[in-house]
Amino acid sequence: MTIVFFAGLLFLIGCATGKEATKENLPGMGERFLIAVLPMENLSGTAAPLKEIRGALMDGLKARGIDVLQEDALEKFMAKHRIRYTGGIDKITAKEFKDEIDCQAVLITSLELYNETNPPKIALTLRLVSSGDNPTILWIDDVGLAGDDSPGILGLGLIEDPKTLQKKALNRLLDSLRESLSGQKENKGLSVKRKFRPKISYRSPVMEGKRKYTVAVVPFFNRSERKYGAEIVSLHFVKHLKEFGQFDVIEPGIVRQQLLSLRIIMDQGVSLADAGAIFAMLNVDLVVTGQVLDYQDYQGSFGKPKVDFTAEVIERKSREVVWSSTSYNTGDDGVFFFDWGRVNTASAMASQMVRSIGKMMAK
Repeated sequence: MTIVFFAGLLFLIGCATGKEATKENLPGMGERFLIAVLPMENLSGTAAPLKEIRGALMDGLKARGIDVLQEDALEKFMAKHRIRYTGGIDKITAKEFKDEIDCQAVLITSLELYNETNPPKIALTLRLVSSGDNPTILWIDDVGLAGDDSPGILGLGLIEDPKTLQKKALNRLLDSLRESLSGQKENKGLSVKRKFRPKISYRSPVMEGKRKYTVAVVPFFNRSERKYGAEIVSLHFVKHLKEFGQFDVIEPGIVRQQLLSLRIIMDQGVSLADAGAIFAMLNVDLVVTGQVLDYQDYQGSFGKPKVDFTAEVIERKSREVVWSSTSYNTGDDGVFFFDWGRVNTASAMASQMVRSIGKMMAK
């Protein structure tokens, strides 16, 4: 009996020690780092199991030692403050999360693509935004996967189960978040293939190579048939400009709220007059905008994604367009043998296209 008692005691001590070690790796924002997981923003334009994906996301956070705000507390908070938009967070809401719930950050999830047709496809963007008076993007990452990305010999690497692909996508994002929070994320470089560079580009000498810029990415104008194509491309710019230390990107929820307060309606994009108001309200150095001309995914095994967009960057002091580019790619660009190098989702392709622009802007 005594031996069993001490064995149980040692087991409990070991579990407690392991749990404490996990929490010690989290950032220095106090002993308790609590995250609120907002309901998912569906940019896919199709029906998707949002609650199921969000539930798996929350389980993954807890499994990695990250405290998640309880669902009933989040529902009461959102009902009290009448929060309906979950694709971003404004300054007032961020402060209320901190003051009322003592929540250190908010996790925002945008579902870009969900398709269960064999081979399945999924694309997600996650970003962690701090709460309090000055909400900032602490981390952002995206993933675009298809079941036939890595078929391998005799198709042994094919993924036909949508849930298996969903799990793979979430694990990749959650591991990235965990590494970022623990300070263990390695700099793997920001390389991009030459084929994803803009077809036409202009960079003004007004842009200084060593200066740090505060950037607002405003919603792009959507000319494509893809619903939410503009919002998706805007998110890619937020993610990839933030990769470079030269750019400090404003949380999109703050930009959205300020545009609503200014009652700016952009029928054809951002005018210089609109840009002046945005500069004054947000106190930023650069405004990024553009047009999405095509953004296509495909179902099944046959087809190819297409992405076509333009981008413009306006600088505050000069009121000049300091960057302009036109980008167009299809999933089979540069593919000659056995589909080597083929891209199967518009998200994965757009991610590389926008990273290329960010790299050229930050040179």
